[in-house]
Amino acid sequence: MEYTIGAAAARTRIKVPTIRYYEEIGLLPLPPRTESNRRLYGDAEIGKLNFIRHSRELGFQIEDIRELLSMAAEPQASCHQADSIVRNHLFEIDRRIASLQALKGELSRMIDECGHGRICDCRIIEALADHSLCHSEHSKPS
Repeated sequence: MEYTIGAAAARTRIKVPTIRYYEEIGLLPLPPRTESNRRLYGDAEIGKLNFIRHSRELGFQIEDIRELLSMAAEPQASCHQADSIVRNHLFEIDRRIASLQALKGELSRMIDECGHGRICDCRIIEALADHSLCHSEHSKPS
């Protein structure tokens, strides 16, 4: 079956500009075009788009998805590299969770120390103005 870009977008729940972007960066091969220059996508491209969407939903970076797609094209190859990519991604997720937990702890502590009086006596404002008043090292997770 063949699909226009609009039909492919509806079928995969990926916006048309995003599909064009994936083509532009080489994540998805350029599809054949009709005589009127309309893109046509087959079931293989729909499968790749679904793979990409699901990978993005799981938080994988474009380069990891590129590698995973390349591996998927060689079904008899070892999955060691795929395992490594997913393990690295999981490690990064664990790191971000730890960072978020530190942020949560620090914000909770600020709230607990707040006297709920006036701003001039507010421990939250003081702590935000002076990082040395924080009890843990924290930064926004990337």
